[in-house]
Amino acid sequence: MNAYALIRPFLFALDAERAHELTLSLLAMGDSLGLVRSSPTSDNPVEVMGIKFPNRVGLAAGLDKNGTAVDGLGRLGFGFLEVGTVTPRPQPGNPKPRLFRLPEYQAIINRMGFNNAGIDALQERLAHIRYRGILGINIGKNFDTPIEQAVDDYLICLDKAYPLASYIAVNVSSPNTRNLRQLQGASELDALLGSLKSRQTALADRHGKYVPLALKIAPDLDASQIVNIADALKRHRIDAVIATNTTLGREGVEMSPLATEAGGLSGSPLFEKSTAVIRSLAQALAGELPIIAAGGITSGKRARAKLEAGATLLQIYSGLIYRGPQLVAECVTATSI
Repeated sequence: MNAYALIRPFLFALDAERAHELTLSLLAMGDSLGLVRSSPTSDNPVEVMGIKFPNRVGLAAGLDKNGTAVDGLGRLGFGFLEVGTVTPRPQPGNPKPRLFRLPEYQAIINRMGFNNAGIDALQERLAHIRYRGILGINIGKNFDTPIEQAVDDYLICLDKAYPLASYIAVNVSSPNTRNLRQLQGASELDALLGSLKSRQTALADRHGKYVPLALKIAPDLDASQIVNIADALKRHRIDAVIATNTTLGREGVEMSPLATEAGGLSGSPLFEKSTAVIRSLAQALAGELPIIAAGGITSGKRARAKLEAGATLLQIYSGLIYRGPQLVAECVTATSI
């Protein structure tokens, strides 16, 4: 039995959010004391977005919003880490409870609401980390910023994250910030991507380095929306797309007493829906930019299926909660092609 299997019952006996915070604290503390052993990485690197990734398996945004455990997480065998979502100003997020486990379905429902300490605090913390691997920073807007002014929030975060990031992920797909998904609409997305691309060009000149942009989209899109998003990504020369965020649907967990809780559903039940989006995106993009897969990856077999659907990289989160670091190694092995 692996170490995580031994401590999981203790963590699962706690409130989900408390267990989450405790796990990050233990990782950070364990790393500082030299107690977190580094896992071997794959010797099958892949180049994506102009970046050489040591393996295809990354940590999805949301697990370490404030970058408090980057050094510890960096020892678990990931090819890359993504922190955030971070907003211009600190915000508490939605009222608690707001994080729910559905163990019988290997699923999670969350309505966290971009709770984070703000981009300035993240800047300060990342300036002192030892991790030298590939780091994505996921950016969003504050909950009280009018949707008409959302672009301003993304530009503030882009400016401040740019010097610290290997790539920057733009989150327009969380279901837990009011009206956020409106930014996936054709005209709104066009304006946002145009502004971000223009600023990216200016920042590349200022800092003397090019930091790629990736757009994170929802799984709850119809075929025409996927085509429109793909067209916008190509037109604005965005560097990658992350598919997908959590779903508002409850397919596969209808019988759970927690199914009526508001928020985004992640984990095993999201696998088919998110993979279908990847297939549609891959067809619409025709190889013009890479797809980073997220959603329901709970085994090496499922990781491999994401690549077969058209993804190049993948990210895990909910699967890590249920399987532990063993899942990272399993997915790395399954996707070392």
